[in-house]
Amino acid sequence: MQLHVESAWIAAVLLVSIRFGTVFVMAPVFGSVQLPAHVRVFLVLALSATIVSASNIQLVEAPTQIGDLVVAAIGELIIGSVFAFGLFAGFAAFLFGGRLLDMQMGFAVANLVDPATRNQSPLIGTGLNLLAVFVFFAIDGHHLIIKGLAYSLEKFPPGAPISDLNFGPIIAMFGSIFTFGFALVAPVVFCLFLIDVGMAVVSRTMPQVNVFFLAISVKIIVGLTILALSIKFMAPLMSRIFLSIFSYWEAVLG
Repeated sequence: MQLHVESAWIAAVLLVSIRFGTVFVMAPVFGSVQLPAHVRVFLVLALSATIVSASNIQLVEAPTQIGDLVVAAIGELIIGSVFAFGLFAGFAAFLFGGRLLDMQMGFAVANLVDPATRNQSPLIGTGLNLLAVFVFFAIDGHHLIIKGLAYSLEKFPPGAPISDLNFGPIIAMFGSIFTFGFALVAPVVFCLFLIDVGMAVVSRTMPQVNVFFLAISVKIIVGLTILALSIKFMAPLMSRIFLSIFSYWEAVLG
């Protein structure tokens, strides 16, 4: 029994694995999972081979030289990075909202290490981000990512020129980070603003009171309480944030 594997199929699997691997490595959802490198490579290759075989994905133009394959691989790397940016932007809204609260509540001096980016992250922002990851997997968002990547192969086959991509939605997605981030914590920010106004009045009417230390305690208690009460109302906005990720993918693909 002889096993025959076409070179075009191997090239398609390699190019698709570059696109998928970039998304899985750069995305905060899958990047936070601590897995050995060889396990990640095996999973990406297995998923790529399965989708290429099941969907009968064909290369736009079969590479005949190593240079053509390298150019196609660079293009797939850019495409994967564009898709990964959508995931990054969606989850960055939670970090941005947490950063606003940390600065207002006095938690900005305390940072945690984000397991995805290996960078210091805000305290409350990290908690909101972990909550977002939990909700994302609870609503089968990881299945939607795989379906979205498979759909991208139909709309934008491996080896297609990156000039066909629509890079305009990237700017709009970048701006949504600040819009969604502020909307997530708007009730808490408004309450903390009222406390600042009240403390300003107290400092003018009663100069003998140490407003600085009093404001820190009041802000922490009120901020955490309002945040805990408003979490159950975040579900519609969180769904809209996750929906914006896939809407961004669709807009990029044109």
